[in-house]
Amino acid sequence: MKRLIALDMLRGYALVCIMLDHMPISELRWFTLANFAIFDAAELFVLLSGFLVGMVWLSVERKAGLRAAQWRFARRAFEVWRALVFGGMLMALVSAGLLALDMDHTAIWHQYAIWVLENPLGFFGVLASMWLQPNLLDVLAVYVILLASVPVLVPVMLRHPLSFAAGSFAVWCFAPVLNAFVPNHRLGGLLFNPFGWQMLFFSGIAMGLYRERAMPVLMQHRRLLTILSAGMFLFGTAIVVAAKFGEPALPLRDALRLIYGGEIGKWDLDGTRYMAIMGASWLVAVPLARIMERMAASRLGVALQQIGRGGLFSFLACVLLSVLGDAFQMNPPGQGIARRMAVDVWAMLALWWISALWLRFGAPWQMSITLRRQAKG
Repeated sequence: MKRLIALDMLRGYALVCIMLDHMPISELRWFTLANFAIFDAAELFVLLSGFLVGMVWLSVERKAGLRAAQWRFARRAFEVWRALVFGGMLMALVSAGLLALDMDHTAIWHQYAIWVLENPLGFFGVLASMWLQPNLLDVLAVYVILLASVPVLVPVMLRHPLSFAAGSFAVWCFAPVLNAFVPNHRLGGLLFNPFGWQMLFFSGIAMGLYRERAMPVLMQHRRLLTILSAGMFLFGTAIVVAAKFGEPALPLRDALRLIYGGEIGKWDLDGTRYMAIMGASWLVAVPLARIMERMAASRLGVALQQIGRGGLFSFLACVLLSVLGDAFQMNPPGQGIARRMAVDVWAMLALWWISALWLRFGAPWQMSITLRRQAKG
C-alpha cells in the first residue's frame, strides 16, 4: 500500500489541534481548525482514520484474504481499548502528580486523580468496562466500538454498498435515541455518540475502499462538486466567524440560522458538520491536491507526517502533553503571552520528538532492545 504523505500530514495536524484545543489558556489554540471551520480536529481525525482503515483493509484482503483483514482490525480494536485503559490510568497519575506539586490544571477533571489513588483497581475496572471515559480520551471509546464493528460491517459494505449507506444514514437519524440505551456513567450514553459518528467513520472507510472506482466517475463532475464543496465549507466558516463577532453580526447569524436550523451539535454529529467536512475532503483531495503534496514535503509537513504516522501512540502523547501544557501555562497564575506561547511551542516540539522516537525505536519499553540490536549490527 502506497503511503499518502498528505494524509499523514493532516493526521498530524489534527493531533496538534487536539492537543492545543485542550489547553484552555493556550495562545495558539485560537489558530486551530475549530476557529475557521464548523467542524474541528475530532471529525478530521475520525474521517482520516476511517479512510486509512479502508485502504489497509483492501491491501490486507488482497494479500492474505478476508479472515486476515478481519483479524487485523479485531486486534486493532483491542489495541485501542488497551490504550484507553492504560492511557486513562497514566493521565490520572500525571494529574495526581501535578496536584501534589500544587500545580492546578483544568484540562481534565481532578476527580480522576483522587480515584486512581484511593481505589486504583476500581478506577481500572470502570475504564476497562468503558463505563467511564475520561475527558480527552473519550473519543477512543467510540473508536473502540467502531473498530470492533469493522470485521463484521466492512464485508457487508463491500457486498451491498448502497444498502449499507442507507442503513448507516438511518442509524444516524436515530442516534440520540439509540445512544441513551448505552450503559454509561453519563445520562444519555457516550459523549461521542457512536450511532452518530459511525456515519463519518464509515464514510471515510468507503472513501478508502472505493476511491479507485469512484474517483473517475466523480471527476466527470469535478467543477460542480468543487463549487458545492467550497460553498458548504464557506457556509460553515461563515457560521463560526459570525459567532465570533457577536452582536454586530447578529443579522447575518439570524439569516444563517434560517438555513441550518437550531444548534449545531458536535456529540451526535450534526449534519452541517458532516457535510462541511465531507466538502473539505473533496477540496483537499482534488483542487488542492498538489498544494497539499508540496506542503507535506516541506520541513514542517514532514514533522507533521511523523506525528500522524505515530498514530495511537502520538494520540496518547498529545493527550498527556495537553495536561502538562495546561498546568505549565496556569502555574504560576497571570503568565504573559510570551510565556504561554513558549509552552505551546514546547508542547508541539515534544509531540514531534516523541513521535519521531517512536517511529525509529518503537515504544519506550522496546527502545533498549532496538538500540542493542543496532549496536550489535
